Amino acid sequence: MAIELVPLPLPASADPSKFGAFGREVKGVDPGNPTPEQLKEIEEALYKYDALLFRDADVTPEQQYRLTKHFDPASENYGHGNNKTGETKKSILHPDLKTIPSVPQVQLIGNGTVYDHWGLAEAKLKHPSHTTFHKTKVSDEDADKGVTRYYRWHIDAALYDLDPPKVTTLYGVTVPEGPTQVCRYDDGTGDELPVPLGTTAFVSGRTMFDILPKEYKSLAVRSKVRYAPHPYVWMAPANAMSTGLGIESEGLELPPDEVPAWEEAKIKVLPILWKNPVTGALHFQVHPCGVQELIVDPLPAGAAREGALYPDGAHLKDLTEVREILYKMQRPAIAPPLVYPHDWRPKDLVIFHNRGVLHTVVGAFKPDTVRAFHQCNLAASVPVVGPSDDDVKQWA
Repeated sequence: MAIELVPLPLPASADPSKFGAFGREVKGVDPGNPTPEQLKEIEEALYKYDALLFRDADVTPEQQYRLTKHFDPASENYGHGNNKTGETKKSILHPDLKTIPSVPQVQLIGNGTVYDHWGLAEAKLKHPSHTTFHKTKVSDEDADKGVTRYYRWHIDAALYDLDPPKVTTLYGVTVPEGPTQVCRYDDGTGDELPVPLGTTAFVSGRTMFDILPKEYKSLAVRSKVRYAPHPYVWMAPANAMSTGLGIESEGLELPPDEVPAWEEAKIKVLPILWKNPVTGALHFQVHPCGVQELIVDPLPAGAAREGALYPDGAHLKDLTEVREILYKMQRPAIAPPLVYPHDWRPKDLVIFHNRGVLHTVVGAFKPDTVRAFHQCNLAASVPVVGPSDDDVKQWA
């Protein structure tokens, strides 16, 4: 029996014309026990639509791990390395993750204290909040009225040594109800977005590329980013921008002699654009907080030079300049009409194409509010694939 795919319910804020190829709810399948034929359909649908939702799913951590592993059978370890992030106390990820003992590839994330949970006698969870990461924060008065922010737009990836996971699965175990909040950008644009309490917000990397003007499409297709060594430790002392889309350039990152020991061969230098294995589309996939340098190839032979940025190529190492360029390219795609804020229900399972979307947690919870989710992603067995020579010729 074929699976059924129906469009995700879009909020009133979304521009439907930009979501025709994004997101589907999957019906007629038990994601905890899919048949081989259903798995093939799910895999093709995921790369075509970038995010799949299964409602009322009963999924154990072991089943979630098996489903995640299907997309990359040779993968094994959690996307940040099993237990390595937790042991790195300086990492900004350290407080957010608790490992399920019997399935270490699955993490318990959320808020509040959870008891007797899949081998964890007690787990104290803390929902990431912009108040601990952004340079500025909304006032207590506004927060009491339900004003919040995006936390950190990102890709699930270690960005050092390990290759970015192909997919991430998120399963809602305990989902608290509450009033709608207002996610405010606070960047002078006046942009704001009504969001469900504790939403996960998604934007399409394909759309991020598609809406760029010609000169920035050319720049993107010719460029790679070099990530800092141990980027989550490196960035920990720094402050994020009010949109959650990158770091303020204040010189607060850890100096090289304070970053844990690293090897040049394990530094990640990745293309800005990642090629979809099914559709062939190019997705703008940059985790702006961790980037240190921008490497631009020259225009290919025969390309028009008029209006081109860095036509002869460049290796940009000025962190402020690098961040400004990336922000100018990425900010249009997080405009409110282009954001899908998922309205979580208990037993929702979402699979998303981690090499095709950016996402962020949003909102704030009181310390005693319990929110529990299972997250699984696996460091990929193969590197990302960037633009082909034909892609460069087409877009440069």
